Parts: sequence; C-alpha cells; structure tokens
Amino acid sequence: MASFRKRHPANVPGVFFVDRTCIDCGACEWLAPETFADLNGLSRVTRQPANEKEHLRAIISLLSCPVGAIGSRSTQDFSLAVKNLPEQIDDDVLYCGYHSSKSYGAASYLIVRPQGNILVDSPRFAKPLVKRIEELGGIAWMFLTHKDDVAEHERFHRHFGCRRILHEADLTEDTCNVEILLKGDALQSPLPDVRIVPVSGHTAGSCCLLWKDTFLFTGDHLSWDPKKQALTAARATCWYDWSEQIRSMKRLSGLRFEWVLPGHGVRCHLPSFHMAQEMEKLTDHMASL
Repeated sequence: MASFRKRHPANVPGVFFVDRTCIDCGACEWLAPETFADLNGLSRVTRQPANEKEHLRAIISLLSCPVGAIGSRSTQDFSLAVKNLPEQIDDDVLYCGYHSSKSYGAASYLIVRPQGNILVDSPRFAKPLVKRIEELGGIAWMFLTHKDDVAEHERFHRHFGCRRILHEADLTEDTCNVEILLKGDALQSPLPDVRIVPVSGHTAGSCCLLWKDTFLFTGDHLSWDPKKQALTAARATCWYDWSEQIRSMKRLSGLRFEWVLPGHGVRCHLPSFHMAQEMEKLTDHMASL
C-alpha cells in the first residue's frame, strides 16, 4: 500500500495521492488521465476526481498499480472496480488491469472466444482477477509478446492449464518450459483465427498478435503517443536492434487492423485506412532517426 508519508510533493491536496515508490510505468496516466499525469519521471495526482466516473477510474488505477504507489487518505469501496475488471475494450477483447511489477507494469488483455480464451501477456496473479477470468471461461492459451512481459505466467499456467506461446529467440530460464515455440520471422497461425507476426527489434523474439484483422496486440513494439496524436516506437527502449525494428514495422504496416493494444504505452482505435496512413508516417519517421 502507498504511504502518505512518502507522497510526492507535487500531488494536489485531496483524497488520492501517489508516493515515491512510483516506477513511472505510466499506467495510471492513461487509465485516469483526468486525475494522474507525469512529472519528471513520476506520476502524481494533478486533479482529484470530480465525479463518480472519474472516481472509479482512480480506484481502477489504484488496483492496477504494479507497485502499490497510489493511495487514498480515506477508506474506499473497491467492489465496483473489482467487478469492472477485466474491462471490455471492444467486442470480446478485455483489458485485465492488475499490472505486475515483474513486467514493469505492462498491460495484459483477455480475448474471449468460443474456441478457448487467450490471455495476452501476464498480469498480476490477483485473486479477484483470477475469479473473474474463471467466470469468463478460463484461459486456454497464453500468448507472450516477448520476454519482458511474462510476469506470473507460470502461476496462470498451473491454475488454468493454459498452453503458452512464445518466440524461441526470447526464451529465458524462466520460460524454458513454454509449450509452443514460434520460429523464424514469417507470419504464423498457431490457432485458426489468430495470426502472429514476428517483429524483431525491441527484443529478438518480439511478436504481435492479430485477431479478426482488427485487434493488434503489440507488446512493446508499437503504441500511441497522445501528445503527438501519432503512432510511436521508442528507440530508447529498443533493447535488441533498431534497424530490425524498422524492418519489422514495415512488414506490420502491410496488415489491416484498427486497434493497437500495447503492453507499455497508450492504446488507440482508428479506422483501418487511417491506421495505414499512421503506420506509413511512423516507418518514415523511424527511418529518419
């Protein structure tokens, strides 16, 4: 739990605050932008919630903070926030919340499908989340976009018996028992309605998952910059090879999709023709850096 004694001095007065244990994962800033914002690498409360909707978003942010850096000076009712997680994004795609410090606060998602649900990357193994996922039909598959965001994949595997999918180039000691290994850089379809696109760059084995030619789960390969109102890829956090990431992005730009759902960064929804234009702009920009 957050400590009021360690609160960031830039927090505005009021019920909610962020303390100095913040790791700047940015989750609260896109979950509740009316309440939280960045200041020199740390999140803080810039405005206290002004209505019930904003209050709920602040509570969801508190529950989802990977290090418990968000606190409240009064007792809160978490029941509605717990009921709202996983939270529907669109169609049968849900955002899990409950970020894990083991993946530096990356977001994870649940695809609900008759053939078996897919968990994209691993959230924290929180009992309320596990219970809600059970109610939604459990997890048949776990797709790991890359080695940084595997978090508590083993606990989810043991509990749900899900089969895990990861590219062999990102295998580590922690993931050596993954059931399905992807190879090479060709587009792959390990499940009938799923396409996986290897996108080497951020890591050697980074991959995106495309579902229904609409939803693209991008890990740390691609996200949205709300300030620039543009798609973005971060060279500063490209751990493997920037030229490879540019090449991978060009390959990805040839696909049709409307949603970008990242692990780190802000998600976005654009018409497919607009998304294609933004992808072209991004690849040109990346090549110029």
